[in-house]
Amino acid sequence: MKKFTIILLSLLITASLSAQTDSVQNKGNKNNVTVTAAKQAIDSTAKDQNKIIDKISSTSGPPDISELISFSKIFWSIIFLIVGYLFIRFFARVLGIFAERSTNYRIRIKSFIPVVKILGWASLTFLIVAGIFQPPASTILAFSASIGVAVGFAAQDIIKNIFGGVMILFDRPFKVGDKIEIGDHYGEVVEIGLRSTRIVTPDDSLVTIPNGEVVSHSVSNANAGEPNCQVTTEIYLPINADIALSRSIALQAAKVSRYAYLNKPIIVIFNNEYQMQNSLLKMKIKAYVLDIRDEFKFKSEVTELVVKKLLEAKIILPDNR
Repeated sequence: MKKFTIILLSLLITASLSAQTDSVQNKGNKNNVTVTAAKQAIDSTAKDQNKIIDKISSTSGPPDISELISFSKIFWSIIFLIVGYLFIRFFARVLGIFAERSTNYRIRIKSFIPVVKILGWASLTFLIVAGIFQPPASTILAFSASIGVAVGFAAQDIIKNIFGGVMILFDRPFKVGDKIEIGDHYGEVVEIGLRSTRIVTPDDSLVTIPNGEVVSHSVSNANAGEPNCQVTTEIYLPINADIALSRSIALQAAKVSRYAYLNKPIIVIFNNEYQMQNSLLKMKIKAYVLDIRDEFKFKSEVTELVVKKLLEAKIILPDNR
């Protein structure tokens, strides 16, 4: 193709020079000075056009595929991938071990794990492409454009989830270790990946939620990066129950719990509800726990202690329903 282009360009240049020469010769008898200047212009044009042909001739075509891919390059790429994978996994594991040793710093340390993974894989990819294969810039641009078009049509959901993961890392609506609620799922965030977010529910189920769904729905964060969170315990009382005594029992039960975080207030709220043709008082005990993982232990302990004291004070009776 390149040879054909050079031949065609040479023919066009030769025809152009011949036409210019004939024109000059026809006018030669009229003005000798003009003829001399015209010949000089033609010679200059011919030199410029010859330079163009030489430039086209010397232009290198696309690189041979054997120059980009070889057994040694593939071998070293596999070695780098294995070593990089082990290093990233080891570093993330070390951070996780250090995080589990401290309740106060657990969430803060774990928030660095997804960042380490993304930066590690990005650096490894750049090292393999730029350091081992070393493709020309034109090849990279062409390959990127082709991949972009193919991925744009075939993997729209994956791209949406990846962008969602990047947005979560930058916007930080929650971190690893937070207790969040997304749709019908509530639990502790154990991993934030590029494609999905994983949470562990109270019944110890691992739920994987695509990041595209996470960023397009409302997210409730129970602790917002802090090790403590608020826990609400609800107990139903008869409509004629002694509210002052019930409040005192509830406050005392929350204060003596070994899971309670006493640096934040404990609040007791009463609401009137109508259930099964009966008017009842719903007592809400709002308190904080030291560790978000003790949320349900605290709720169970407070419920047991409050019910026991209410029975002793005869505020509720065993036959009350």
